[in-house]
Amino acid sequence: MTQRMRELAEEIVRLQSELDREIEARRKALGWRVKERFVEFERGIAIEHRRLRMTVRHFLARSAIGTILTAPVIYSMIMPIVLLDAWASLYQAICFRVYQIPRVRRADYIAFDRRHLRYLNWIEALNCVYCGYGNGVIAYVREISSRTEQYWCPIKHALRISDPHRRYYEFLEYGDAEGYRTRLDAFREALRTEQQAPGPQPH
Repeated sequence: MTQRMRELAEEIVRLQSELDREIEARRKALGWRVKERFVEFERGIAIEHRRLRMTVRHFLARSAIGTILTAPVIYSMIMPIVLLDAWASLYQAICFRVYQIPRVRRADYIAFDRRHLRYLNWIEALNCVYCGYGNGVIAYVREISSRTEQYWCPIKHALRISDPHRRYYEFLEYGDAEGYRTRLDAFREALRTEQQAPGPQPH
C-alpha cells in the first residue's frame, strides 16, 4: 500500500468516526439510549410511538395489490438464506479451526432489535425481522469469505470492483508476484492473530 493510499484509508476512518458522533447526537435527539444491549426510550416517546402504530387492517388497505401478491415470492428467499447461514457456520466451524483463523461472531452481524419498536404493527415488525436477518446473514457470510480470501488469495483484482470488503485495500497489488511469494505467510499470520472486532454499535 502506498503512502497516499494509507492517507486515504486514515481519512475514511476519520470520517467514519465523525459520522458515528453525528449518529449518536441524533440518537439522543430521538430520546433513546442503549443499556446492556437493550434499547430504552423515554416514556413520553414510547407513548407517542404506540399512538403512531398503524392497524393491520389499515396497513393492508393501503398496500398495493402487487405488494400483497409478491409477498410470498419475497419471503420464499428465507429458505436459501437459512441454508446459507447454516452452511457458512458449519464451514467456518470446520475449516477455520484447521487454518487457525478466528471465527466470525454471528451475533455481531445479525440483530433482531427493530421488532421491539412500538410504532410497527406485527406485519411491519415481521418484515423488519426478515430484512434484518437476510442482510445480517449476507454481512456475516461476507466476513467469513473475506477472511478466507485473505488466507488463500490476498490479491487485488485488475478490474475495479464495487464496494469491496474492508480487508481488500490491504491486499497485494495485481501482478505483484514477488510480494505474493514473500508476504503470503505474513497475511495468514496477521489473520490468525487478529483481534475480534467489537460487536455492532446501535446507530
